[in-house]
Amino acid sequence: MISPLAHVDPKAQLDKTVEVSPFTMIHEDVIIGENTWIGPNVTIFPGARIGKNCKIFPGAVIAGIPQDLKFQGEESTVVIGDNTTIRECVTISRGTVDKQTTVIGSNCLLMAYVHVAHDCVIGSNVIIANAVQIAGHVSIDDWAIVGGSSAIHQFVKIGMHSMISGGSLVRKDVPPFTKAAREPLSYAGVNSLGLRRRGFSSEIIAHIQEVYRYLFLNSLNNSRALEEIEVNLPATKERDEILNFIRSSERGVMKGYIH
Repeated sequence: MISPLAHVDPKAQLDKTVEVSPFTMIHEDVIIGENTWIGPNVTIFPGARIGKNCKIFPGAVIAGIPQDLKFQGEESTVVIGDNTTIRECVTISRGTVDKQTTVIGSNCLLMAYVHVAHDCVIGSNVIIANAVQIAGHVSIDDWAIVGGSSAIHQFVKIGMHSMISGGSLVRKDVPPFTKAAREPLSYAGVNSLGLRRRGFSSEIIAHIQEVYRYLFLNSLNNSRALEEIEVNLPATKERDEILNFIRSSERGVMKGYIH
């Protein structure tokens, strides 16, 4: 399953079912799970931990040294879950002393030319379209979708089930269940179509929309909006997810609806 034209360090741990294509280089301190396919001209550096049934396409570079001037050569990793696809020329840097790891979840799709910098944590079932550039320490929660050619500022958080328009400059946090678009990036409604596809009921979607009316459409500041939501709307898992996200935001959240 390993091409004679590939180089695999003897200290790398590959399941016997892993397929490695020609001209690929896999360094020491690499672990790759069963039935994963590594295409040609891939470079996998020390610290990579790759799950089962993954596909890594030509030109990808996994676990490269962080592009961070503070990096001092500390040991760190890149962890990629099961069933994740890494398309052509994707680069994923390993962690620094901050988190010591960069994480990509399971069932993700990273399209061609995506860059994931050091210490990012990307959840499961996330889709990142072509040429998205993700700076260090970014967090992207489960089921988020990021449109092509977007740029995400360091330390930004993107909530679950959100959808970001292609070509966006993401400087602020994007709350869960929302659509984000325009420049500057702002609230463009609830991601209703995505939520329906994932089994959310019409009642739950309407409830989420009501939460965001307080936050983005009623001309209230965030503190007042959160108070009004807690008083006037019933507690649900989705409501509390939104409230906790807003309260824990360090960079501040994106703007409300812009006419």
